[in-house]
Amino acid sequence: MRFVIVSGMSGAGKSIALKMLEDAGYFCVDNLPLQLLQEFARIASDTKTDVDQVAVSVDIRSGQNLSRLTDELKQLDERKFPYEILFLDADNVTLIKRYKETRRSHPLVKDGRVETGIIKEREMIRFIKERADYIIDTTKLLTRELKAELDKIFVKNEAYSNFNITLLSFGFKYGIPNDADLVFDVRFLPNPYYLPELRSLTGNDQQIQDYVMNCKEAGEFLNKLYDLLAFLIPNYIKEGKYRLVIGVGCTGGKHRSVTIANQLYQQLLELPYSLRCEHRDIEKDAVTKAL
Repeated sequence: MRFVIVSGMSGAGKSIALKMLEDAGYFCVDNLPLQLLQEFARIASDTKTDVDQVAVSVDIRSGQNLSRLTDELKQLDERKFPYEILFLDADNVTLIKRYKETRRSHPLVKDGRVETGIIKEREMIRFIKERADYIIDTTKLLTRELKAELDKIFVKNEAYSNFNITLLSFGFKYGIPNDADLVFDVRFLPNPYYLPELRSLTGNDQQIQDYVMNCKEAGEFLNKLYDLLAFLIPNYIKEGKYRLVIGVGCTGGKHRSVTIANQLYQQLLELPYSLRCEHRDIEKDAVTKAL
């Protein structure tokens, strides 16, 4: 049997995740009262119930009773009842934006500032996050990407890492990404922009990749960067970090940075972390010219 406790920040996508699990065949209960958790687990595990996949949502809506979750989990542990905790998170700016878009009030501050409620909630549920088996940051996830992550964990039973790496190519002339933790400048590499036959192409095209990687400094840079990240990431994890955004920039974010980000992505695939690659400014030159 698989018993999943779904929790996380309000506005991070718990309801959507629960619906997706339901579509995947899980029996789902939203906002289960904590005093019913033990009995519900007992009923669900009964072979006569004919239920082998269960997901229950437990969050801040339980109010002060949420603190009793620690004791409830301890009882499940003592019974050797198998369970997993899925924690959905997002940064404060994104959560505030989502609340504004839906015009909802935060459950902890009905008439106050949403940000105040978010800060308070984050502290109250920190103990759940610390116990979570899976942490999914939905700050930049599309709905289909969230579904893919959930399918990977709860349907396909694939290995999952709570440490998420985003490789983000960008153009310096459009500004450094605000959420970048590390930024690397690859403007020292030869620029395909100055060759008319290559200018309209991008780092996703083989011709650009061949041109950039034909420079010996490109390969040397990638090797040194890989070694640096292989050293840094385990130490970030040790300090409690679970998300890393690596910015790779060139002048316009179309050729060199895209190529290097793609190459680095292929190298990092061998590491046991969740990985995605985005190209922020790859189409901006084309859009500008069209205007």
